[in-house]
Amino acid sequence: MVAIIDYGVGNLFSLRSSFAAIGQAAEVTADPETIRRADRLILPGVGAFEDAARKLRESGLDTVVREEAGRGKPLMGICLGMQMLFERSLEYGIHPGLGLLKGEIRPISERIPEGLKIPQMGWNALMIKKESPILKYSREGDCVYFVHSYSAVGCEDSLLATVEYGAELTACVGKDNVFGCQFHPEKSGEVGLRILKAFCETEADGVC
Repeated sequence: MVAIIDYGVGNLFSLRSSFAAIGQAAEVTADPETIRRADRLILPGVGAFEDAARKLRESGLDTVVREEAGRGKPLMGICLGMQMLFERSLEYGIHPGLGLLKGEIRPISERIPEGLKIPQMGWNALMIKKESPILKYSREGDCVYFVHSYSAVGCEDSLLATVEYGAELTACVGKDNVFGCQFHPEKSGEVGLRILKAFCETEADGVC
């Protein structure tokens, strides 16, 4: 069973529907024991980093996520949930993340040319940098759906795929059993479903 962690933010029920579409049981839950019993975890998120990190911390689920990831349980962060996997975010201040991956979150406005719309919103093509269990059904040029104004930097040791938006921006990361998608797999049609399917086939420590 996949536990979709409910801490007050995120596109929870669309995600559950996507797992149902690939025949995978998924439960939206804020219960620590249900999360601990799950085979895999999804950390969703939309909105502001500081608010989401505070809600996760106040719920006590930040500790549960760290513990379960530390045990080797496959974990995927999506959109803001991916950003929270890193050490810190510079979104309107400096805010600590979960620290499960090296790197930080910075505004894409620092990197892209003036005139490009922020947020990056819409479809963009993946440029795959490294093989990974969650990309085993993906191909170079597969298009996925983004809505974001911030991006992970300094994450070379976990970088799996980027997209071109005036600069190369981090799209997908993964190290050991911890994975992240800046895009929304649940809004990315068959391409996104294939990524979720691949995630459901990962085993402890990210070994397929």
